[in-house]
Amino acid sequence: MEKKKWNFNNSYTKLPNIFYTKQYPIPVQNPKLIIFNNSLAASIGASLQLEVFAGNEIPKGAEPLAQAYAGHQFGHFTMLGDGRAILLGEQITDSGERFDIQLKGSGRTPYSRGGDGRAALGPMLREYIISEAMHALGIPTTRSLAVVITGETVKRERNLLGAVLTRVAASHIRVGTFEYASYFGTKEDVRRLADYTIIRHFPGIATFENKYLLLLREVIKRQASLISKWQLVGFIHGVMNTDNMAISGETIDYGPCAFMDVYHPATVFSSIDIHGRYAYENQPNMAVWNLARFAETLLPLLHNDEKQAVTLAQEELSRFWDLYQKHWLTGMSAKLGLYNDKAEDQSLIKDFLQLMQKHQADYTKTFQSLTFDKSDGQTLFSSPDYHHWHNRWQARLNAQSKSKDESKMLMKRHNPAIIPRNHRVEEALNAAEEGDLNKMHQLLDALDNPYEYTPEQEEFSKLPSPEFCHYKTFCGT
Repeated sequence: MEKKKWNFNNSYTKLPNIFYTKQYPIPVQNPKLIIFNNSLAASIGASLQLEVFAGNEIPKGAEPLAQAYAGHQFGHFTMLGDGRAILLGEQITDSGERFDIQLKGSGRTPYSRGGDGRAALGPMLREYIISEAMHALGIPTTRSLAVVITGETVKRERNLLGAVLTRVAASHIRVGTFEYASYFGTKEDVRRLADYTIIRHFPGIATFENKYLLLLREVIKRQASLISKWQLVGFIHGVMNTDNMAISGETIDYGPCAFMDVYHPATVFSSIDIHGRYAYENQPNMAVWNLARFAETLLPLLHNDEKQAVTLAQEELSRFWDLYQKHWLTGMSAKLGLYNDKAEDQSLIKDFLQLMQKHQADYTKTFQSLTFDKSDGQTLFSSPDYHHWHNRWQARLNAQSKSKDESKMLMKRHNPAIIPRNHRVEEALNAAEEGDLNKMHQLLDALDNPYEYTPEQEEFSKLPSPEFCHYKTFCGT
């Protein structure tokens, strides 16, 4: 079979120079392939090229660069940028789609801020596993094309295997990119970035007179949809800083992320989030906070009068909650097999979530149990308050025109049989670091179609042991 060739374009280099620094990856000693995403490669027209994925070879047409951006990290504004990542360029597919091809862990850049620019194998495989699981769940996300080990040691708390991840994204334009332009650049720099973003992600609004207001509106719409999808599967990003909010509406940067086991709104996994800023229940609030920072950067483009610009931005930001609530309610209704929204649905859903919290029920397993009328040994299902709720739910199902079978099929399509359980991810990562890749491949195979409900998925869906209930995650540096 003929090797597919890269078809690079480099539109980002047409932006003003303040937005990037041209930078080559730093070659590594002895790269070896750990995993390659064949299906993703086929869809974007890429092939397995080890030296490219290691940063040792630059494909024809690529113009490598490190992107500059800033961001609010836990509420504090900071100058950032690609401290360990290099954007090789933009791959143009046969159908005309455009995707960023980025190497993560590819060496120091002018934005490294004292870091070594490298990455360890465990965090790179974590991003591979979780991002591909998110894609299979139908959640917009950056994706992972390959992971290679470098043959070098990365020094952290202990010596770790070095690795490079190849990430594929609609783009790496972030809220933090706009903050950088607003803080360090000029109004014209913000305008150039906004125009570029519109052409790349929202071409349908490019000719409108109020296109910058529409840009804000479209980004808000995408984030409202995205965050609702996170909440519906119990995904906790862990570090929702403004530099980790992609304008495209994709989930980006899988550092201290995890999936909730026992349902509790205040769940936090990140070891550094000691005040719960990015807890599960706070993710919609943090999305609005981030979007407000984005709106602030656009104010000079929205109206010549600052007060009027602020009013316009506030009106758009206020739309988030209605959009988010609509997406979330539609998704939660589907998880319970409900068609045709009714006034009592919100209380039915809210009451069930409160029961789950009270009885410390597993979030994913509980909805699976409802789907197939199984108790699975959880104490929730033997409680009197659940039986009262169950009677209300059944009455609601009986009152709709759809049959019970149709409701069950709706539930099956919205309640995954499998998520990347934290203990299973850790098991796969620990084995991979010891040279055993079988557990990771088995996990990825099971996660590939999360709504399939196969026997293999049952094995990977088992709940963690009690000692795993205090699971913590760490930023992957």
